[in-house]
Amino acid sequence: MGFKSGGKYVPLKDEEDLRLAMFDKPLPCFGCGIGWFSFLLGFAIPLMWYYATILYFSNYYRRDPRERSGLAASAIAALVFSITLAITLASVFL
Repeated sequence: MGFKSGGKYVPLKDEEDLRLAMFDKPLPCFGCGIGWFSFLLGFAIPLMWYYATILYFSNYYRRDPRERSGLAASAIAALVFSITLAITLASVFL
């Protein structure tokens, strides 16, 4: 896939730095990445936040740095959810 220039397609890869070619492919999970997909799905299934937190702390984002922000957002959401759940359970049972 590339831009059309004069009737021919031009590759998006950088000839000098081949590491940049890994960003040509779209992210998994409908193009938004595992982190953001887990963040959005976590509002319906909070366990997805914990799954993304495990991926964040296991340095999954080193495979693709574009995943880091979504995984961090899911980790923060898991923390907020855990604190809210602990306060709610403490107020109900104590």
